[in-house]
Parts: sequence; C-alpha cells; structure tokens
Amino acid sequence: YADVLGIPFDFTAKPVVAKAQPPRQTVHVHAVRPERDACEIRFPRVAGYRIELPEERIAARFTEDSTLRLTPELVGPSIVRNEGIVGEGVDLTLEHTRSLRTNTVAFHLARRLLETKWRTPDDGPKQHLFGQLKRIAKQWLEAHLVCDGETYPAQLLYAELAETACERIAAAVAPCDGGDKRITALLDPHHPTGSTASVNFNTSSKNALWQTSVRHSHVNWAVCDSDWEAEFCRLAESHPRVRAYAKNHGLGLEAPYRMGSTSRTYIPDFIVLLNDGHGEDDPLHLVVEVKGYRGEDAKTKKQTMETRWLPAVNRLEDYGRWAFAELKDVYTMRTDFEAALSADFESMVAPLLSKEAAAADWLAKAGGTAPDLEHVPRRRSAP
Repeated sequence: YADVLGIPFDFTAKPVVAKAQPPRQTVHVHAVRPERDACEIRFPRVAGYRIELPEERIAARFTEDSTLRLTPELVGPSIVRNEGIVGEGVDLTLEHTRSLRTNTVAFHLARRLLETKWRTPDDGPKQHLFGQLKRIAKQWLEAHLVCDGETYPAQLLYAELAETACERIAAAVAPCDGGDKRITALLDPHHPTGSTASVNFNTSSKNALWQTSVRHSHVNWAVCDSDWEAEFCRLAESHPRVRAYAKNHGLGLEAPYRMGSTSRTYIPDFIVLLNDGHGEDDPLHLVVEVKGYRGEDAKTKKQTMETRWLPAVNRLEDYGRWAFAELKDVYTMRTDFEAALSADFESMVAPLLSKEAAAADWLAKAGGTAPDLEHVPRRRSAP
C-alpha cells in the first residue's frame, strides 16, 4: 500500500533530532508604583448609553460623517452571471430596485427608527414621532446617501444596511427647541472605574515598544501597533501641555457602538492628560485616535465618540472633562494636535468672554464704566 499510494515509509529511517528553539523575548508591562503614581489616569468603563429626548419635536443636524456610501463591497454582488448546462446565460442585476420610490425607503427607515431607537420598555414605539422621523429620513436620503457601482437606495431595506443607516440618522437627531439631547452613560456594574494602576501583563508582541518617560506615563512601556503611534509617544512627551499619557493596551478603555445590526466595541489608542488652562486640579482628558486608513467603520467610531460617549461621560462629572481628537497624518500630527487643543481652549473661553461683554454693555447703558476685559479674572467653569 505504501508503494501504491506513494507514501514515503522506511523501516530503516533514523530519528531526526529537532533543534531547540530559543524562547521568545517577553516584556513585563506594568504600572510603576509608587514612583509614578502622580501620572495615574482614571476613566469610566462605559457599558452602554441611555438617550432621553426631553422635547417631542425633533430635528436633525447632519455632518460629513453622516454620509453613507453604498458600494458592491458593502451591499454584496450587484451583477451575477447565471448559466445552465444548455441555453443562453442570463445576467441577474438589481436594476428592478431602481424603481422603488424614495418615500417608500424613507417610510421603512422611519418605521425601523421607531422600533429600535424611539421606544420605551412599557409603552413601546412612540408612534406620534413617525411623521417627523420620516421627514428626517427623507432628508438624509436626499443629501447624505451616495450610491456607487450599480447600487440603489432600495438596498437599505436589507436589515444590516438599514441598521447602519438608522445609526447615522439617530446620531444626528436632537431636540428642535434648543434643548440638549440627554445621554446617560451606563457604567459596568462590577467594575465602573478603570485606572492605569491596574495595567500588569507580559507581552511577546513583535510590535514597536516605546519606553515611556518617567515624568509622563504611569506605565513603563507603550505597546504601539504602528510607527505612527510611536511617533505620537514622542510628540506627547515633548509637548509642554501634556501632564501624562497612556497607551490603551491592556488598559480597558472601551466605547460600545453598533455597526449595522452588530454590537461592537471601539478601543481608542491613547488617553492624554492636558493642562488647558483650568488649573492643575482640573486637566482635560483627551482621547486620541491615530488613524491611517479611514473606512466606514472609522466614521461610525468617531460619530459614536462625539455624539454618545463624550456627552455621556461629561455628564457624569466624576471623571473630569473629556474630549476626542483623530490624527490622520503622521506628517501633520503636531499641527492637528495643536488644533485640537486650540479648539477646546476656544470653547472654554468663548462663554466667559460673551458674559463679560454682556456685562460691559449693560454697565455702559446704565451710565457706569465698562471694566477692562483684559484684566478681569477668568472664573473657573463647571466640568
């Protein structure tokens, strides 16, 4: 049998001694305590969100990240060649879905929004919002849906794509009368607070390892997924406003989100503590994402951070102030980082300046003397 099947078999074969492989080099990544406890970073462990709309009139504020691009890669094959053993072959296409009206697609999207996004456990879907949601869905279809490669809006009736579209629409919906969309963070009931002090693991990863500065990081090593992230470590340690930073590897900072009908978890790259002018006791917690290629999932993650995670965490007030920055180009990383800091500083100072300007105008009308705004002490705002 061995000869027939061609199996090499020899009773006189000698055993082959395998060469001993050296063990892979491992690195112990841990928080250096108590020497670096001044650089500790605490954060909330968010397990979900609860969204409450205080007003019954709603409207949508769509942005660039609200746009969804339908492609054959996202939808699936749009042209299939069907040939039998005999007879002429036929091309099966999705051409018949082109005739489906926009109002019909908007109707189905509004119904799914009611069933999945605007319902209460006791009373069910809020049927009185259907007309407003249909108007918003039609507005989104006309301005923020792009169809490429023989795809059509009718493909949004597929459950997976319908859920993705509803996530984009729901993230842009807000009360119409100037009220804020109240988003509450649901923390992990067993472990609500995370900290860099809990980092303790061994790694034999071949990724880049950055030995952190004693003055800037509670953790001794940063396990970087790319050279871009190592470059950001160098930037963070050289920036004068950075008090501390940590690579989110084995740390536990996560942001739940939905991609289509699938629940996923977004793990950002870094947390940075910044002195943005509020004082040493109130630093800004900046969540940083170093991104090279930016696909549809990256848009959803960024949208989740800006419309879900950040408002919910900032409402807690127990974990300080939080912001998010996405750095897309290694060559302009420093410029983008400075722009994120400047934007946060302007948002902090603008309300104070408007209040002082209003006070000066009131004093001038009352016959008093307007104060010198350059020497008015800035009041510290609430988180």
